[in-house]
Amino acid sequence: MEAPREPVRAHACTVVVVSYRTGAVLLDSVQAALQQDGVQSVILVDNGNSADTRTAVDALAAEDNRLIVIRGQGNVGFSRGCNLGVRYAKTAYVLLLNPDCVLRPGVVNRVFAVFDDAPQAAMATVRVENPDGTEQRGGRRNLMTPWTCLVELFRLDRLMPNHPHFQRLNLNEAEPLDKVTAVQCISGAFMMIPTETYNALGGMDEDYFLHVEDVDLCMRVAKSGREILYVPDAAVTHVKGTSRVSPFTIEWHKSVSATKYFRKHFRPQYPDLILRIISVAIFARLAVRAVPITLAWIGERLSSGLGSRPKPRD
Repeated sequence: MEAPREPVRAHACTVVVVSYRTGAVLLDSVQAALQQDGVQSVILVDNGNSADTRTAVDALAAEDNRLIVIRGQGNVGFSRGCNLGVRYAKTAYVLLLNPDCVLRPGVVNRVFAVFDDAPQAAMATVRVENPDGTEQRGGRRNLMTPWTCLVELFRLDRLMPNHPHFQRLNLNEAEPLDKVTAVQCISGAFMMIPTETYNALGGMDEDYFLHVEDVDLCMRVAKSGREILYVPDAAVTHVKGTSRVSPFTIEWHKSVSATKYFRKHFRPQYPDLILRIISVAIFARLAVRAVPITLAWIGERLSSGLGSRPKPRD
């Protein structure tokens, strides 16, 4: 006989955090998740962190058996890391959370209430904030298409600000929302989704190593005809810039992922020639930005290194 399965509680979620060279904020993120009502477990997929971070995480896991750490797979990327973590989920919901995101009290239960009111929804997010409390870019947005990217890049929305075909990609500068609202696309910084829905959609597309995988998932939700909900009265703080990975490396992966996304979702609507031109434009933009972003990163590293050194005595 098959062993009886543990009953799945409707109001319980598994938090999946994928981390690579994140830094000290990872501990804040994991601890805040463990303190949330409704969180049954936190799955930390460690794609590669410093020895100090690993030691601190292991100490926390020894104190709280709800924290499960997965290691040994190497740096498999964000998409594959998410899918690996979700395999351990035994709850009705999973919450994909960036390792530099800190949940505010009551966030998880608030999103449960939203799903109770809208069981047809496929996914939900909350207000993603910068450390200063402002709404972060990318937390709510329109789906990425060749046209919306063109509008965003050249700010064509200024020509016809009220026209539905001239809407910006990112909506953080738009009118703040004061009620739960359906949006086209959200950030992978905070994505709560029914586990059954995640698996039915096939999880994250592992062809994306880093970035755009969240947009791809939102596109597949849109194609399924279901909604993504934005909850403005709950928030998470996203402390960006904590990773010790070179920003050029990050921008490189963004560019590669963007070209994959356009090829995957916009054939045959767009001729191959147009898609190739888009790919060339993406990498040309990267080439232009490569030197300044790398120099800025080196400058920041040097400044932080000098600032951490003890001052000479008089």
